[in-house]
Amino acid sequence: MTVSRDPSAGALAGLRVVDASTLFAGPMAAMHLGDMGAEVIKVEHPAKPDPSRTHGVAKDGVNLWWKTLGRNKRTVTADLADEGGREVFLALAATADVVIENFRPGTLERWGLGYEELSARNPGLVLARVTGFGQLGPYRARPGFGTLAEAMSGFAATTGEPDGPPTLPPFGLADGVASLATAFAIMVALSSREQRGRGQVVDVAIIEPILAMLGPQITRWDQLRTVQPRTGNRSTNNAPRNTYRTSDGHWVAVSTSAQSVAERVVRLVGRPDLVEQPWFASGADRARHADELDEAVGAWIAQRTREDVVAAFEAAQAAIAPIYDAADIVADPQFRALGTIHEITDPELGPTLMQGPLFRLSGNDGVIGFTGRPHGADTGEVLDELGFTPERIAELRARGAV
Repeated sequence: MTVSRDPSAGALAGLRVVDASTLFAGPMAAMHLGDMGAEVIKVEHPAKPDPSRTHGVAKDGVNLWWKTLGRNKRTVTADLADEGGREVFLALAATADVVIENFRPGTLERWGLGYEELSARNPGLVLARVTGFGQLGPYRARPGFGTLAEAMSGFAATTGEPDGPPTLPPFGLADGVASLATAFAIMVALSSREQRGRGQVVDVAIIEPILAMLGPQITRWDQLRTVQPRTGNRSTNNAPRNTYRTSDGHWVAVSTSAQSVAERVVRLVGRPDLVEQPWFASGADRARHADELDEAVGAWIAQRTREDVVAAFEAAQAAIAPIYDAADIVADPQFRALGTIHEITDPELGPTLMQGPLFRLSGNDGVIGFTGRPHGADTGEVLDELGFTPERIAELRARGAV
């Protein structure tokens, strides 16, 4: 378990990011950058905070999701549709390297805050626009959420049991994938700025990154005119590949993508005869005999505890993993060795656990300096840094612009 340190020592220290997006894909991209040391300033409407502040579970009225999603972000309020809020946003963007927004296309332009206006003051600015359907096309003005991307990308169509309905994930999968694509695109645009001397616009449509993760389904349709079917926990590419219940009521997942691993598994479960079958030498052919393989593997696992099953597979160098919940993850020695779970002292919750940055660097790891802060907690401080006088800040507060 890792206790995080000052984020200003991170690899992206010196990079300033203005996060004007809401809900998940955009804010999560900003979170990734903040984890790596970027200074992130979260901009929210004075009367309508980011809805993620009320999503999910809470403890004593304190939202838990925001504590993670809002970490490493100073929070500022500004009504961008108001002239005073526009003044604040233009001042922020003039000092930033990156602005992330997810308003419907044309909204920033309507407020006089499009890229033309922002880049006139700051030619090096990278404007990342994260929307459901992108800045172009017939669907550009539609409201877009990750669920719609999971539906339209082919993910839901290929997920679930063969005789069941298309299945959606129980969390923001498409948003999470889009957040990684957005963070990557921002870094590409910043690298390009080093060569070209100017920033540019990044256009991320949430329907696209998850589509890119789903393998060659488009090429398959183009060349074979077939679509990938729903196969539950099984794979059409290899077998045995499934989840199996142990004698003590736990579940484990087995994968045999490599031929050598498939051979080790069936020998371990007492069925070396299967290796001699002519169909066993091909992953696709093994998948067509999944019933027989699942019966052999499942029966062996069902007679043993999870601990004994995992130990036996490990000794045989066969691929297996216990199916974990959050309590298992926190207790697991591999996650502990990696420092995956960080303990942060939150002013409202006290010591709080959350997953840390996505990866480690040998020179300067990502860090979590603080958890998600209250709505508008840093407005006065940030405006003071931007050169707004106390009198002007009071005026903006009085008119509801901040």
